[in-house]
Amino acid sequence: MTEKKSLTYAEAGVDIDRADQAKGRIKKLIESTFNDKVVGGFGQFGGCFSGKFEGYDDPITVSSSDGVGTKIKIAIMMKKYDTVGIDIVHHSVNDIAVMGAEPQFFLDYLGLGKLEPGVVEEVVSGLVAGCKNAGMALIAGETAELPDIYHEGEFDLAGFIVGVVDRAKILDGSTSREGDLIFGFASNGLHTNGYSLARKIVFEHQGWTTAKHFPELGRTIGQALLEPHKLYLEIIRKLRDADGVRGFAHVTGGGIPGNLVRIMPSGLTFDINASVINVPPLFKILQQAGNVETAEMYRAFNMGIGLICVVNQELGESLFESLAPPDRPVLLGKIIKGTEPILEFS
Repeated sequence: MTEKKSLTYAEAGVDIDRADQAKGRIKKLIESTFNDKVVGGFGQFGGCFSGKFEGYDDPITVSSSDGVGTKIKIAIMMKKYDTVGIDIVHHSVNDIAVMGAEPQFFLDYLGLGKLEPGVVEEVVSGLVAGCKNAGMALIAGETAELPDIYHEGEFDLAGFIVGVVDRAKILDGSTSREGDLIFGFASNGLHTNGYSLARKIVFEHQGWTTAKHFPELGRTIGQALLEPHKLYLEIIRKLRDADGVRGFAHVTGGGIPGNLVRIMPSGLTFDINASVINVPPLFKILQQAGNVETAEMYRAFNMGIGLICVVNQELGESLFESLAPPDRPVLLGKIIKGTEPILEFS
C-alpha cells in the first residue's frame, strides 16, 4: 500500500517560516514609531493606544482608510517598494488633517502572492518613514500571503488611520459663505490617483518603459510616476485655527471639482479659473500622449493642486501672503450661489 504524502502549508503556498522572518526584520522599524501613548509592544493580537487626549475639551476621533491603487503596479515594475508605503500614510494623514484632526496612530494591511521578507521590509520602511513625517505611531497591521488571490510578485497595500480633533474645531466647510475665496496648494505629482489612466497612456498606448527619460521632468517617467504623495499636515497646522478658515479639501480621486464639492454647503457651489494653475510637465506629457480632453484630465488627476483651502474675504490674501514659497498658494476662485460648479480652463 502506497503511503500518502503529508501536505504542508508551505506547499499550499503559505510559508510561515518566511512570515516569521519578515516579522523579525520589521519589528525594530515599527517600534521606532512608538510614543508614550502606545501600550505594549509589537506582536500583540491588537495594537493598544491610550485614549487620553490631553489638551482637548471635547475630543472627537476622526478615522479613514484607503489604498495605493494601481500605483503599486509601477512600484513592482521598478522593483522599488518603499515609496508606496510613504504614499498610503501621507494620503491618509491628509484625509483626516483637512477636517482639523491631528494624526494619532496608523495600521496597515499588506497582501502578497508570495511573502518575500525583503519586499515586506522595504514597504514597511516606507510606512515607518511616512508615520515619522506625521509624528504618529504605526501600532499594528497584517501581512498576508495569499497565493490564490495575488500572483507571485504582486501585492496590495491599504492603510487605516485615527486622529483627534476638538468637536468645536472640526472643519467641514459648513460655515462657508458666498464670496469666500478658494486657494490651491501645489501637488508634487499624481499623488495616488489617476494611475489606471496614466499606466494605460504610458505603457499601453505609447509603449514606453519606466526608463524613458524626459528632459522636462529631469528624470525617467517611472521615477516621476513613483514620486511619493505630498504631506500637507504642516500647512494645515499653520492655517486651521486662523479665524476665517472655512475648510480644506484634499484633492484625490475626482480631481479638484470632485473633492471641492464635498465641503460645499447646500445652495452654494464654486467658480474656479483653472488657467491660473501652473500645470506641471508630467500632466502635460500624459495629456498629449493620451490625447485626453482637458475636462477629463481635471476629473482624473489633481493637475498640480493637491490641497484646497476656503477662507473668508476678510482673511483672504493677507494670510496667504505670509506663507513663503513653495507653500504659497494660488487664488483659484470663489464660492458662489447655485448648484452647478463652474470650472473654466481659459
